[in-house]
Amino acid sequence: MNSVAFWRETVIYAGRVREFSRIDWIVYVAWVGMMVGLFASVFGFLVVGASNGVQYPVYVWNVPIGIAIFVVAISFDTIGHRTIYKQELLKAEALVHHITIFCGVTSVLCLCLAYGQPEFFRFPALTLIGLAVFYSMVDEAMHWRRYLMLKSDRVEMWSHLFIFVGHILMSLSWYYWFEMGYPGVKETLEFF
Repeated sequence: MNSVAFWRETVIYAGRVREFSRIDWIVYVAWVGMMVGLFASVFGFLVVGASNGVQYPVYVWNVPIGIAIFVVAISFDTIGHRTIYKQELLKAEALVHHITIFCGVTSVLCLCLAYGQPEFFRFPALTLIGLAVFYSMVDEAMHWRRYLMLKSDRVEMWSHLFIFVGHILMSLSWYYWFEMGYPGVKETLEFF
């Protein structure tokens, strides 16, 4: 892969934000903004705890790292979804995206609620994480099909790799944190 050519492709891809309609901007800001909010709340929570002497297991920091990777990746991916690949996504991928997002968001909600009710929310959280990963794989297959038909590009495909990396790193780290009893959470809550 020629890095100069890929850099050029990335600049062109990102520059497509100039093609956004008002509704595209609303969708983009809502989606990316929601994920930035998740990052800020998780990272902020951990920083409050750490700055007050709470010792988190090192794996806990993979949660905001995974979210950050996911946010950067969707920031690029969504540009293509709202412009050059918009019509292609309407065929079926948009529905897969909505299902994946629903499962991902509700898995995070279940993981948060599991702090107070671990027995009840353990299996819903695990089920929704599994479904989010499954539907991400379905989405991935659709993207590779489009790529092979020359209806996608390297920037979109690389952004999808990092969406996967960020999502799975966040989800597995967060679930493991839950399974370990959320060490550090009780101590951090005392500062709120």
